[in-house]
Amino acid sequence: MNKEVKRPEKISGTQLNKLLSNSGIASRRKSAEIIRQGKVKVNGRQILEPGFRVKENDVVTCNGKKIESKRKFYVLLNKPRDYITTTSDERGRKTVMELIQSATRERLYPVGRLDRNTTGVLLLTNDGELAQKLSHPSGNVKKVYEVTLNRVVSLEDMEKIAKGIELEDGVAQIDEIAYAHPNDNRVVGIELHSGKNRIVRRIFEQLGYEIEKLDRVLYAGLTKKNLPRGKWRFLSPKEVNWLKGMK
Repeated sequence: MNKEVKRPEKISGTQLNKLLSNSGIASRRKSAEIIRQGKVKVNGRQILEPGFRVKENDVVTCNGKKIESKRKFYVLLNKPRDYITTTSDERGRKTVMELIQSATRERLYPVGRLDRNTTGVLLLTNDGELAQKLSHPSGNVKKVYEVTLNRVVSLEDMEKIAKGIELEDGVAQIDEIAYAHPNDNRVVGIELHSGKNRIVRRIFEQLGYEIEKLDRVLYAGLTKKNLPRGKWRFLSPKEVNWLKGMK
């Protein structure tokens, strides 16, 4: 006589420490420590067990702040030329989404924009709160660009840029400017916090220069170090925490 084998019931829900880690709070190990310290509540009840299973409609808070259960993705791309920084393009041009399609099936969005011919650091995420924070002018996000011009940039023009160039939408203020190459004064490094559209290009065009290359080498503390052009990587929990903690 054949006896029916009873399959064990599938355990539902997501482990609490995994949920915190997926939400960018900390690594899974660090999230477990945070839970044991009594900083996490589920539906208003303090939970001290990292393996506690969280259901889809449960409300989870860490230090009083609500944690979204949907997994957040943070992708850093070293953008090449000839790609549009949009999720789609009606003219059929290549977009940055084609370069990161293997990262996740979740829909990611670029944080800010780099124009078609600008290369370098670009962040993409489905974390709307962080994207809004970084994109808002009050976010005061630091950006550093390396600019290659069609001719040598004079010291006089370097000083003009440092003091502020008058553009059609107001004065373009930068934080620092310097020659970036010891043997080529056509290459300039420029640091700024302004979120104005095409600000770097407009600064140099105002002074009669043509930009041959424009590369963003730093954005909000993120760099393209060890990331080849056209490649991407996920941010580490430490980097995500850094971005979320920025004032």
